[in-house]
Amino acid sequence: MGKILVLTNSSGGLYDFRNELLVELLKEHTVIVSMPDEVKKKELEQEGCQIVATPINRRGVNPREDFKLLLSYRRLLQELKPDLVLTYTIKPNVYGGIACRMFNVPYLSTVTGLGGGFDKRGLFLKLIVFLYRMGLKGASCVFFQNRENQSIFEQYQIQGKKSRLVNGSGVNLDRHTFEDYPKEGKTTLLFVGRVMKERGILEFLEAAVRLHQEEVEFAILGYCDEDYQAMLDEYEEKGVISQWGFHTEVHPYLTRASAVVVASFHEGMSNALIEAASTGRPVIASRISGCKEAFEEGITGFGFTPGNADSLIEAIEKFLELSKEQQALMGREARAKMEREFDRCIVTGSYVSEVREAIYSR
Repeated sequence: MGKILVLTNSSGGLYDFRNELLVELLKEHTVIVSMPDEVKKKELEQEGCQIVATPINRRGVNPREDFKLLLSYRRLLQELKPDLVLTYTIKPNVYGGIACRMFNVPYLSTVTGLGGGFDKRGLFLKLIVFLYRMGLKGASCVFFQNRENQSIFEQYQIQGKKSRLVNGSGVNLDRHTFEDYPKEGKTTLLFVGRVMKERGILEFLEAAVRLHQEEVEFAILGYCDEDYQAMLDEYEEKGVISQWGFHTEVHPYLTRASAVVVASFHEGMSNALIEAASTGRPVIASRISGCKEAFEEGITGFGFTPGNADSLIEAIEKFLELSKEQQALMGREARAKMEREFDRCIVTGSYVSEVREAIYSR
């Protein structure tokens, strides 16, 4: 059996969005996961993965901490001697990729989104580009989740040996089953995602204030990643919003929604969006790469300009003008789109083929 090392910055993200791939890999390989937390450690170990704890500061660029991460990955490669490494998200891609090049270990990298890094200018942008080039240069394949991210990397000449485009992580259609549309009660508009500026929380809150009415609920599902908790509490006390908290299992909450709102400024591919659509819920989403591929305007949802509260409000008003039957039809069309284009089995198959090529072509 071969030995595969997986580098990730979140056990929850790995288990929720890539576990089907791990299960496939475990059939033929020993799989070791390097991760910074224990949120899904028990579940991963029960499936057969070996776990190694590796601290990661997910936010910001701290040269000292990042150098320690690079050294940690070097030690892992020296001790484990894997046949292949899979890297996900920015820092594992960059520093894991650099470490793999040092030891001539084949690796596959996945760009799950760009964040705000490529919106910068000057020295910071040059540093980002330099680090990405160093990290991805030797990758057997770089996976992208939307065409725009792929084009930006091509523009900056950041490339591995080849690249491949997939529909995000796909969605598990059995886990996120189709659910009947709610016929009674309030119309619930559910914001799903971390509560932070770049996820569009300020625009959502403004929409909640301006469209506040008895028969419409504005709810938030996700943890507060920036300093907005006092504002959220104030708005909830006034009856403007509902806070549903952070939950590792989101499907029961998607079921309660009438429509799911994804207001991000940047996405690789929005998992919240495709999980909501798979559940049979219409979506109201930013017109950005990583969102616009996952819905059809006026058929499975409505789009709006990110960072623009007026545009978001216009999209919500279009949705509220629909009858319950029209909203339910939109949800059924959303599910059908997921079945046609976003089945996770398709994405998993793409990875498995690249894993086999990278290992057996050595």
